[in-house]
Amino acid sequence: MNSILSISQINFIRGGSDKYRFELNKLLSDNDYEIIPFSAQHPDNQASTWSRFFPQGVNFDDPSAADLLRYIYSRPAARAIDRLLQENRIDLAHLHIYYGQLTASILAPLKRRGIPIVQTLHEFKLVCPTYGLVTADGPCEACAGRHFWRAVQNRCNRGSLARSCLSAAESYVSRWFGARDKIDHFITVSDFQRRKLIDLGAPADRISTVHNFIDAELVQPNFEQGSYCLYFGRLEKSKGLWTLLRAAEQLPEVPLYIAGDGSEHEALKQHLSKPGMEHVHYVGFKQGDELSKLIRGSICTITVSECYETFGLALIESFAHGRPVVASRMGGMPEVVTEGEDGFLIEAGDHQALAEWMKWMSEHPSEAIEMGRKGRKKVIEQFSPQRHLAQIEAVYGKVL
Repeated sequence: MNSILSISQINFIRGGSDKYRFELNKLLSDNDYEIIPFSAQHPDNQASTWSRFFPQGVNFDDPSAADLLRYIYSRPAARAIDRLLQENRIDLAHLHIYYGQLTASILAPLKRRGIPIVQTLHEFKLVCPTYGLVTADGPCEACAGRHFWRAVQNRCNRGSLARSCLSAAESYVSRWFGARDKIDHFITVSDFQRRKLIDLGAPADRISTVHNFIDAELVQPNFEQGSYCLYFGRLEKSKGLWTLLRAAEQLPEVPLYIAGDGSEHEALKQHLSKPGMEHVHYVGFKQGDELSKLIRGSICTITVSECYETFGLALIESFAHGRPVVASRMGGMPEVVTEGEDGFLIEAGDHQALAEWMKWMSEHPSEAIEMGRKGRKKVIEQFSPQRHLAQIEAVYGKVL
């Protein structure tokens, strides 16, 4: 049995990358791998017998000077992983989003012991200090070529000079301590992400694409007519939230439900209090059975990001539930959606086209249901756990 050290900054589900990590760990565990988690301490962490090795986390609510230093380079994390490695045999380390809490300090102890390191890249942190290759004005690639100082120039971290300085400093220090060169192989979740990272300086010979997966057999689909359009995800400008609301303003006859949380939460609630928005319903953050029920009851789901989506997990979740999608032609999403078959693609920011497809979906329920059937068939055939496991094992085979 191979033992896999699964590394992430937290050991609970806060976003899509965390959900993927837990699902991958279960998939590997079900196929005779021993999974050993390593994360920073956090009150929301899932209980684990391995938590005795977890280092102290960074306090972002009221950070001290020591917290800021640990954000850039964490000696406690290096000591903690060193102790774990002294007491346990590890065959391979699989990293996810580890920066911010654990930092690149954990890489040297792994390399000293000759442990192969694989990292799934859920974003663009390798070339962008603020992860997303996006600014308030749209997609941005200014930091390519290790020009991380431009994140300070553009105040990329929430418009704050101090935060942006910290992000840029962390990127320089992480690169110095091996965030690029100490990783034996990178996994991207779409071909778009792979090409973009290579264009911006990532090592082409050490990157493979493995699309995300979903176990559709565990999802109860709905092939009946839905009654509303649905957006579920982060409430951020870069996710196309305001494009969606402009489209909804043109469609008072088409109910829209919005589920999620994020920085635009209060602005959204204020906007929905205006006259003419009574058909738009904000239902808060949903997950698990509550989210599944929402998806099953929808006509279609909407994912119209205006940033480079690395994949679009919401798309395959919708397909698994038998629901078609309307998505933007951004990032890796065109690799998931077959236009006219299981959904439609629009140009990012085109609220008029979005309104037209939302209206079409609501007026053509039979066609929408058939598109949902095709979407579910696609995820069963192309995004299954078995296919994903084989691709992950192929990557492991390159470094073991």
